[in-house]
Amino acid sequence: QVQLAESGGGLVQAGDSLRLSCAASGGTISNYVMGWFRQAPGKEREFVAAISWSGRNTNYADSVKGRLTISRDTAKGQVFLQMNSLKPEDTAVYYCAAGGRTYSGVPSKSDSEYYYWGQGTQVTVSS
Repeated sequence: QVQLAESGGGLVQAGDSLRLSCAASGGTISNYVMGWFRQAPGKEREFVAAISWSGRNTNYADSVKGRLTISRDTAKGQVFLQMNSLKPEDTAVYYCAAGGRTYSGVPSKSDSEYYYWGQGTQVTVSS
């Protein structure tokens, strides 16, 4: 069974950057769509970004387009989320997920389609 572990979260100021990492163990993620989701206090979990198994196709929430970039190193079983120009509204626990599917090549935004989840890493952006 695939296990996922996120790292790289922290406390930063608005405008700063962070790079989140997700490492897989117990199995390969090479054939999985990988996604990042986040949950802010008092809010439901929401989609952030996803990447196809090949890495060729990506999908982003409108709120993060142009600021966050998802990538993967399949050989190393890792997925990354480069976060630039961070805003206070980006404050949340960020989760890595594996499974998903693609629709005409576009990775899914629906959390119900992801099978494996990490424990999350906290990102806090101060104004």
